[in-house]
Amino acid sequence: MRITRRHLAAAGALALAALPAIAPITARAESADEAAVAKAVDDLTKAMIAADRAQLEALTAEALSYGHSGGKVETKKEFIDVIAGKKTTYKSITLTDPVVSVAGNNAIARHTFAAEVEAGGQASSPKIGVMQVWVKDGGNWKLLARQAFRTS
Repeated sequence: MRITRRHLAAAGALALAALPAIAPITARAESADEAAVAKAVDDLTKAMIAADRAQLEALTAEALSYGHSGGKVETKKEFIDVIAGKKTTYKSITLTDPVVSVAGNNAIARHTFAAEVEAGGQASSPKIGVMQVWVKDGGNWKLLARQAFRTS
């Protein structure tokens, strides 16, 4: 069979038509930094459940601004003291719908946060949306800011 320009044009048109079906798969390949941020988010979650002061210190930036869905904002010291001092105890934390995007040495992580918590003798089960801002510091990703919000 002889290949003509018409065959090449048809093959090209077919390839272009298939591109939208393939592009999301290749475009969504996770970068090394996105994977590292996702791991840092997971490590922070585990440190919160374990009330691990050293890990919480290592995973948060000095200028941390930690915003709760009710409007309260904590510094790094306040955030760590509340968890490591067991004023708030996380019995479980489940993160769903994770999305991480990296821009240079900064990253944004979004997810839905569901937890079993005890604070001040009161048990609760919050389910909230969360946006975190991470910064690469000395090769490690550290939480710089977090804001939670109520979802509908």
